[in-house]
Amino acid sequence: MRFADYAKIYVTAGQGGDGSRHFRREKYVPKGGPDGGDGGNGGDVILIGNEQLNTILDLRYRKYIKAKPGEHGSKQRRTGADGESQKLEVPLGTVVFDAESKERLGEITDHEQELVIAKGGKGGLGNWHFKSSTNQTPQHAQEGKPGEERVVELELKLIADVGLVGFPNAGKSTLLSALSHAKPKIADYPFTTLEPNLGVVKFEDYRSFVMADIPGIIEEAHEGKGLGIQFLRHIERNNVLLFMVSAMTDIEYEYNALLNELRSYRKDLLDKPRVLAITKMDLKQGFELEEELHFDDEIPVITISSATGHGVDELREKLWELIQHAKEEQET
Repeated sequence: MRFADYAKIYVTAGQGGDGSRHFRREKYVPKGGPDGGDGGNGGDVILIGNEQLNTILDLRYRKYIKAKPGEHGSKQRRTGADGESQKLEVPLGTVVFDAESKERLGEITDHEQELVIAKGGKGGLGNWHFKSSTNQTPQHAQEGKPGEERVVELELKLIADVGLVGFPNAGKSTLLSALSHAKPKIADYPFTTLEPNLGVVKFEDYRSFVMADIPGIIEEAHEGKGLGIQFLRHIERNNVLLFMVSAMTDIEYEYNALLNELRSYRKDLLDKPRVLAITKMDLKQGFELEEELHFDDEIPVITISSATGHGVDELREKLWELIQHAKEEQET
């Protein structure tokens, strides 16, 4: 399935049905009073969370979404049927904005959660509502109100326990493949990953967590360079950040450059717990680094080789520990 994390759609809720101006006309009641019923309400446009989905690609091909109008009222004070709502299934982590005002309309975080993004018009009142002592035969009934009409933007922010953060060719896809059953495209050149991949990391004792491989960041990505900020948003929903730097590069420089990109995009991302994995240690003599590393923060550093398995179990346990700690803090 192709991945898509952005869609812009035009939504129109259903118009309310008109109220009826009917009068009773029965055999023995030649001059009956007003009995026009109310119009039905127009249908809404509703988003529904579906935990089985991981893309909003379908909505890219449904640019115009329109709900059904309510039916008109009829005689004997019968209310018209409400219009059928349009229900759109979206993945968990979908955030909705009004395209013009940029107002945040809400987000979908739970399975089967519903969010109305365009409210149907209210049905008009029938003429029997307007009968009074001075007006026994009201000729007036209300017209139905129009439904809301707006352009909305949908953004998907992947929900995962761990987000992989690294420059292209840092070995993120290889690690995800080694830790889970995910099968991302892997090759020895930059930008192999052009869309996020999710994998479930399992332990022998049935523990598990979800890891997201986010396409490689480059310097000045927060300004739109390279793949730009289109994938940085996925980091926002992760509990733990796993920074990955190849042992064959200037490790301190690359780690600090990654920190700067996240800080420039959203400073509070650095409040998340993080780990630094130094990858491709199988290319180093004796799996040892020549230089001693110095970082301004006290980040845990683990050397790994996804090819040989060196350090992978240690990394997996450290990530589990940080995930549980992050969840405990969220609950307090």
